[in-house]
Amino acid sequence: MTWNPDAYLERLYTAAGTQRLAFQAGSRESWQAWRSELKEKLIESLGGWGDTIQDPSPRLLERVEYEDYVRERIELQTAESLTMPVYVLLPKGKQGKLPVVVGCHGHGYGSKSAVGLLPNGDEAGDDPNVHHKFGVALVKRGFAVIVPELLGFGDRKLEQEVIVNRDTNSCFPIGVFLMMLGKTIAGMRIQETMAAIDYVSTRPEIDASRIGIFGLSGGGLVAAFTAALDERIRAAVVSCYTNTFYDSILHRRHCIDNYIPGILRYAEMPDLIGLTAPRALFIEAGERDQLFPLHGTKKALAKLEQVYTAAGVPDQLASHLFPGGHEVCGEQSYAWLERQLQLRRET
Repeated sequence: MTWNPDAYLERLYTAAGTQRLAFQAGSRESWQAWRSELKEKLIESLGGWGDTIQDPSPRLLERVEYEDYVRERIELQTAESLTMPVYVLLPKGKQGKLPVVVGCHGHGYGSKSAVGLLPNGDEAGDDPNVHHKFGVALVKRGFAVIVPELLGFGDRKLEQEVIVNRDTNSCFPIGVFLMMLGKTIAGMRIQETMAAIDYVSTRPEIDASRIGIFGLSGGGLVAAFTAALDERIRAAVVSCYTNTFYDSILHRRHCIDNYIPGILRYAEMPDLIGLTAPRALFIEAGERDQLFPLHGTKKALAKLEQVYTAAGVPDQLASHLFPGGHEVCGEQSYAWLERQLQLRRET
């Protein structure tokens, strides 16, 4: 005899009525109706939007010159009593307005990991961080890059967490606090990423018609769902996140920032990521990723192919399953972003 609840949870997941907005549309008209309804349910499940600030009151904190790019750190106000630092990387020697990529870091020590810095702000050199300094890689290709410090990481941990948990994050205490108020940390991060887009779109160097987004792991969640909900994003790269909730988030212990209360009443992860269609989407995944396993990624890709076919743009979906683990690759995704955002490389 066994008293384990495994079978009960399996039954709940597969019960009739769950995932009632799972993609089934066969025509472009039914796809459009599905997309509109699911976007509303996703926003609702994330806790909705609120506390928006019209003027982010940007304040320059630092400016560092490198041989081929400039790094700025800027503070933005994103809500009442809430500010967020962002890094802005600008290539030198480029003519005309620049396409911009929003960089969403994953778990670790925050935005510094994406721009080639150590936690104390020193240069990382050849530090083998899983982010592989993707912000620097992109700016050296000619993109402008903005990297927000996602809520709960790096310099945005709770004060007490800075003291007692110096090497981790504040995702759990912030997440449960927000959840008790009907909000989610995922929703807050998406809303703040949209605020970063608001800001960077006003900069004179930026072509606001050419906005991309790139996110790793938990930053892949932010990138995927921001792209799903913000039509200004023209192309999205989701690295080492795309899967099914069932095969990843529900099958091992994950950070609380991966959980969206009630979402499985409506849809699975690839349905939500598929809301990005008809805009361009690139899925990057490591074949040896233990957090978001390959078999779940393949299921998600199969569903995404159905969505993009129904939307009439199957060529707008691309993927690269690379021989690595839970890390940024960039081998194909960087060049794909160049094509999508029409970046003209200097010769």
